[in-house]
Amino acid sequence: MTSSPLDNLVRIGQLKAEPPAQAEFDGLVRSGRVRLKDAENASLGLESRFDLAYNAAHALSLAALRWHGYRSENRYLVFQTLTHTLALEAPQWRVLDQAHRKRNLAEYEGDLDVDEALVAAIIRVVHAVAERVAVLGPVAKG
Repeated sequence: MTSSPLDNLVRIGQLKAEPPAQAEFDGLVRSGRVRLKDAENASLGLESRFDLAYNAAHALSLAALRWHGYRSENRYLVFQTLTHTLALEAPQWRVLDQAHRKRNLAEYEGDLDVDEALVAAIIRVVHAVAERVAVLGPVAKG
């Protein structure tokens, strides 16, 4: 019997198996959608839009992971598991991985180097994530 890639990540301590909760899932989705809408507001500064788009991506990606019954303490892993949680193609989740690296440089080294093209790419990917999360349905009762 083979294990799923997500179960393998639990076995090596990268993810935790945890029953999903509808209220948590709904809150993450709501947070992600609000931030995505705000990220699209061209009157905001580029750095603010980046931050909003990144946090929208994280909230919606975490919602997908939680819907499947897993939790991660590592933000990058939340993005990397999108291939398993939402069947997101590698080029898409890699945009979010790039955003994560840029966010870390800004957060820990004070170096935020983003441009309009990157923010637009993140927003496009977040829309794809949001669409896939929207069809997941109610959290399974465990």
